[in-house]
Amino acid sequence: MVRYFKTEDGYAKQIEQPEPGCWVMITPPFEPGELEGLAETFKVPFEYFMDSLDIDERSRYEIEDGVPLIVVNTPVPNDPERRGKYEAIYITAPIGIIPLEDYTLTLSRINSPVLMYFVERRVRNFDTKDQKRFILQIFNVINMLFIENLKKLNLKRHFIEAELYSSSRNEELKQLLQIEKSLVYFVTSLRDNELLFLKMKRTDFLHIRQDKDLEELFEDIIIDNSQALEMANVYTNILSSTMETYASIISNNLNLYINRLSIIAIILMVPTLFASFYGMNVRLPLQDHPYAFYYIILLSLVVVLGLIYILHVKKIL
Repeated sequence: MVRYFKTEDGYAKQIEQPEPGCWVMITPPFEPGELEGLAETFKVPFEYFMDSLDIDERSRYEIEDGVPLIVVNTPVPNDPERRGKYEAIYITAPIGIIPLEDYTLTLSRINSPVLMYFVERRVRNFDTKDQKRFILQIFNVINMLFIENLKKLNLKRHFIEAELYSSSRNEELKQLLQIEKSLVYFVTSLRDNELLFLKMKRTDFLHIRQDKDLEELFEDIIIDNSQALEMANVYTNILSSTMETYASIISNNLNLYINRLSIIAIILMVPTLFASFYGMNVRLPLQDHPYAFYYIILLSLVVVLGLIYILHVKKIL
């Protein structure tokens, strides 16, 4: 599906046909042969489309036949129906940005939340004609979403930890595993994005070196990406140690329960032992006494209480 947008009153407005200075947004679903036709219409190498739609594509940029391509990874909520119980809550997916002379093309495998920020008019000072600033604004929204989702993951981790204090189940650990997988995606993508941004700045790929305003914006983007990467690394380390600690706590709780059950079994064994003795078909003391039953019960109770006292003194019980 192809949609065309141009800026009107500082916000994106959808138009029917492409115009010079507009934004061409290419997202699924795709009709058969649609991508080939778009590549021919805009004179873009078809490989650019395939690279941008590859879920495992790394962040990079290149120029082929004078046409530039920027591939940058973005955070995406994982589909709950597809991810299963133990898959990551968030994954990352690439966006392809192709800055042409008259148009700015973006391609994504899914309806990216990053691009929806522009469609839903949530970005200020947005102008499709100002191609360089538009690309930098995309980078800025990507960083913002990474940081926002990292905070959500960390908050979710806090709630799960609170449940783990009084739980011996594995369900909470499985939820922490989902968060850990999400953080792995984030760390990998943020590291790739950082290398991309630094290389683009060093080579002046966007030709903004003479524009102090855009250069400062790019510097801020690099700083925000580094901040998000540092947050992701810190959260990953905390989560790893948390999972190890609480796995040990759960194991200790189970050992405690087993220890208590063992003590109860030992205590209950005493009256069972007396009952076994007096259930034998041989002559036994007090067997002819009219109160033999009560004496045996009393003796069993005394032995049990003595055993409990000894276990308490030894701090076993």
